[in-house]
Amino acid sequence: MEAWEKYFEELNRVVEKVRTTQGDNILKAAEILADTTQKGGIIYGFGTGHSHLVVDDAFWRAATPANYCALLEPSATGNQEITKSYQIENTYGIGKMIVDYHRISKDDCMIIISNSGNNIAPVDAALRAKEKGIPVIAITAVEYSEYLRCKHKDGVKLKDVADVVLDNCSLIGDAAVEIEDFEMKVGSTSSIPNIYLQNAILTQMVEILVKRGFKPDVYYNGHMAFMNDDCAKHNDELVDKYFYRIRNL
Repeated sequence: MEAWEKYFEELNRVVEKVRTTQGDNILKAAEILADTTQKGGIIYGFGTGHSHLVVDDAFWRAATPANYCALLEPSATGNQEITKSYQIENTYGIGKMIVDYHRISKDDCMIIISNSGNNIAPVDAALRAKEKGIPVIAITAVEYSEYLRCKHKDGVKLKDVADVVLDNCSLIGDAAVEIEDFEMKVGSTSSIPNIYLQNAILTQMVEILVKRGFKPDVYYNGHMAFMNDDCAKHNDELVDKYFYRIRNL
């Protein structure tokens, strides 16, 4: 078997484990999102380092809720000066500042993504959110997090703070494939199940709201908007609705 086939096999195994073990928590998380949306709140996604990719994936794009806001702190995403971002995501005060700066309230909720669940900024953000009564959904690797020595001075990890924990079932070390005569595994295992989980809860949220008789705001694909004036008008109206509520829209 080629390495790429081993990678597919391993990732399929991870995703299948997520599917068969996380159903109850997916439903609990989706209920939080639905409650937030129905009362007019914003769903805030936050992740540092490579976890920010999951947040970016759901922001202002096709088939996703318009009340989703990506908290893309430039110094902590790693898009620029990437080795510095590791220091930033392990600096006390950053996570608290993010929650306070964006004036997130108890009418909103947060999805916080951290594969290790062990870096300071995501944990601080979760702690600050809990102080303010903001529901927190964590997407993290539970087994990996338990394996790691705790960094935070309060002795907690993201999974210890969140209201609902979604386990991405990623492997310890976030690596999938052993290659003969090479000393380490290669191929990350966290991004794909993280995106699966976030899309799963956002999709389930829409179904919950529709069953409640509430119509959520969801974007059409930009190419559909280009081809269809009604789709374009729909998207433009959603941007107008949220433009002054979501800072980076």
